[in-house]
Amino acid sequence: MPPPPPLRPSRSPNINQPRASPLSFTTIDPQRAIGYLQIDCACARFKVSDRCKPNYGACVAGRRSVPIELLDVAGLVPGAHQGQGLGNKFLDDLRHADALIHVVDASGTVDAEGKETRGYDPSVDIAWLRSEVVAWILGNLLQKWGSLRRRHVAVKATAAETLQLQFSGYGSTMAIVNRTLDRVALKEPLEEWSDATIERVVNAFIDEKFPTVIALNKIDHPDADKNIAKIAKMQDPGSIVLCSAVSEIFLRKMAKQKYIKYVEGSEFVDTREDLIEQGDPDGGGLRELDEKNRNRIENLKDMVLYRFGSTGVVQVLSKAAELLGLVPVFPVRNVSTFTTGANDAKHVFKDCVLVRKGSTVGDVARKVMGDAPIAYVEGVGNMRVSEDDLVAVGKHDVSARTRFGGDKTNR
Repeated sequence: MPPPPPLRPSRSPNINQPRASPLSFTTIDPQRAIGYLQIDCACARFKVSDRCKPNYGACVAGRRSVPIELLDVAGLVPGAHQGQGLGNKFLDDLRHADALIHVVDASGTVDAEGKETRGYDPSVDIAWLRSEVVAWILGNLLQKWGSLRRRHVAVKATAAETLQLQFSGYGSTMAIVNRTLDRVALKEPLEEWSDATIERVVNAFIDEKFPTVIALNKIDHPDADKNIAKIAKMQDPGSIVLCSAVSEIFLRKMAKQKYIKYVEGSEFVDTREDLIEQGDPDGGGLRELDEKNRNRIENLKDMVLYRFGSTGVVQVLSKAAELLGLVPVFPVRNVSTFTTGANDAKHVFKDCVLVRKGSTVGDVARKVMGDAPIAYVEGVGNMRVSEDDLVAVGKHDVSARTRFGGDKTNR
């Protein structure tokens, strides 16, 4: 069964984008692609990595690549919420995202309008992107606030019900609205909210609905350090990922052409000469590098890999999944063999789905099996497990059986 891609960042680090340019409006129509979130596979925990063969993505030595849908959308310019540039299109596309990845040029060599410069402050981009999203949602809400407030009082609705009526257009759910209200912890009733209070609610809603990764790109540029230091003081460090997209593109290209061995998401790069020195007389079957590319790889190791631990591109999706609180679940039919059915009794953990932190065992069982009524859920040793237990990584190895006799195990 295909894992539904739950994560659609609004800016994609995908290396196969049709066009790449620092200029505004290079991307007009949203570009869809598949990225891969790297996680620890259950096969490593149960020491069956040699039999792990995912239906989607890949698994190498216990590191699994789970497909995630990405959406690269038109960039913003200041005044987007008023229709400047492609602002309305961007903001409309935003509704479909579960998380955002804001790719920021940390070198300061491109300004807000995509023009080449030197000494530009990229923290400005982060600030005005946030302000544009706030202005868009706040403007829409204030425009309708009078009628919303009157309806709220007339039908004696809760604050969550009234806000969901408006926020549903942004892809919200009641759970998101409830978490929003928990953030602001307001004591006054909705009909008494001031404009300042409504703005607080909007900011909290954006934090809940659109968790944002700040991907600081071009970290190998000489001007990047001072800009990164400034941004780290202004933004939550837990939302920042340092990356060098051009380095990742180069390394993947060289690996694909069999010039190097590269472990994506790590600092490990080996050339033919490296592998020969390590005792492999064939050099891993790699091709000889010319002097230009050999020097470039050595410089890349020094300036990016050894200094930062990786190019950061893989870590961008990992950070987005972390902000969303995604938990991997591996559905199997047999809790002892980890297989998915009689058609394939050899391979294990063929499927993986991602669920939100806070999901219960019952939520996961229904996600896997559909709406079939659940008779009971069992854990290892035939111990009954409550449907209300929260799912956590490595916590549950359970088998859910429906009243119609079918069963599925969620790991």
